[in-house]
Amino acid sequence: MSSDPPLAPPSDIDALIARCLAGDQTAWEEIVRRHWRKVFNLAYKFVGRHDEAEDLTQDIFLKIFKALHTFDQRANFQTWLISISRNLCIDHYRSVRKERETMARDVNAADLSPASHDRGPYGQLEQSDLRHLIREALNGLAPALREAVMLRDLQEFSYQESDDRLQLPEGTVKSRINRGRLELARQIKRLQTVGAAARTPPHGDHA
Repeated sequence: MSSDPPLAPPSDIDALIARCLAGDQTAWEEIVRRHWRKVFNLAYKFVGRHDEAEDLTQDIFLKIFKALHTFDQRANFQTWLISISRNLCIDHYRSVRKERETMARDVNAADLSPASHDRGPYGQLEQSDLRHLIREALNGLAPALREAVMLRDLQEFSYQESDDRLQLPEGTVKSRINRGRLELARQIKRLQTVGAAARTPPHGDHA
């Protein structure tokens, strides 16, 4: 005799979606279970690391859940899901690349270390100004984001050590670190803009 049929056969995806939209958590868990591997494999191609692919896959499913009400039932659900996932992976890749470029340019953790004695007086002054700018930008972050960024990027704790210190799940800590980095870059640019405006004499000063 054949084994019992699966609890939620593929042909009832529309019913699963309807149940999910009605607030049935088990229906959503079944949708995730069916498609997790395909989405994870796609995410892994973009990030190349298992832990990052898991985080990205979780983020993708969260966005799919929020967009579930927009699915046209005349379409193929898996095709729709993979299309969204691919677009989100592309967006993530671009965001991370831009974030890393910004961090490399504006938020180098080494700049927070004491000035090297090998630097000339102008170099030391420039580094001191940059450290002050970064610390001021850090103060503009929400406390939760600031703490996560400082642990990981400034105090150079590993993700696991950061998780332990914050007593939070790894995915939550990574999310805070990523959001904190982006916000820190925004704060630095804002402070640089304000500083440049303050150094620009108003029109008419030389009249």
